[in-house]
Amino acid sequence: MPIWEWLYNNYFHVQTSGWGQIPTKQKVLVVGSHNGGLAAPDMIMMMWEWFHRFGMEQPIYGLMHPSIWKVFPHVAKIVAKTGAIFAHPKMAYMALRSGASVLLYPGGAQDVFRPHHLRNKIYFANSKSFIKLALREKVPIVPVISCGAHDTLYIITDAYDLVNKLHELGMPWLLGIDPIVFPIYIGLPWGLGMGPLPNIPLPIPIHTRVCPPIVFDHYGEKVACDRNYVDQCYELVLSQMQLELDALVRVAKTRIHLPFYK
Repeated sequence: MPIWEWLYNNYFHVQTSGWGQIPTKQKVLVVGSHNGGLAAPDMIMMMWEWFHRFGMEQPIYGLMHPSIWKVFPHVAKIVAKTGAIFAHPKMAYMALRSGASVLLYPGGAQDVFRPHHLRNKIYFANSKSFIKLALREKVPIVPVISCGAHDTLYIITDAYDLVNKLHELGMPWLLGIDPIVFPIYIGLPWGLGMGPLPNIPLPIPIHTRVCPPIVFDHYGEKVACDRNYVDQCYELVLSQMQLELDALVRVAKTRIHLPFYK
């Protein structure tokens, strides 16, 4: 994957840390916060880094939204070469049971297209299925965070509520698919973009970090069906990741990057 390596070193100038937190010879559920629109550059860079470090000795699959496979099949095929699979609970369970680790982003489209002023906030859109997955499969959660990727485009707002009202009045969805979000953003190649369209990320430096594994007190089917326990685990992951992201943002702000003047 030479193109990913070039992007990693020369376009995004990725700085990373914490890879020693990945348990050796143990499958894990890697949970991240989505950034940067459909391009999601931090996700691609994270997948490349994983394969660069571990090769096939520690395989990993990343869940990708079903709409990408349907609307942009050619893009999906390219990303599939980095380990992307269809985002569905059955696929996640199958991947873990095969002995591989799984990378997922619980917030999905609502996270990857959150407004720019929320760029340093962990946002999972109250999606808790990943907690149940970890509990049922008895695997630790390894959080991954990034800073900078959500600056590769500037998301002004999400106009989904307005567009949905127009849909209720008779306006059809493009390709018959409910987009879930309808961002208005400034970025390449559109200038002013509207809707969840593919984007070309700006060459903004990205910091990534692998955080310490989170191991819950109890695992199994019984606790996975306990709503209160699932909520507790969810809040634990959310708070831990926010603390880690706050710390990473402080570190990133102390480093001045001038990639165009090297």
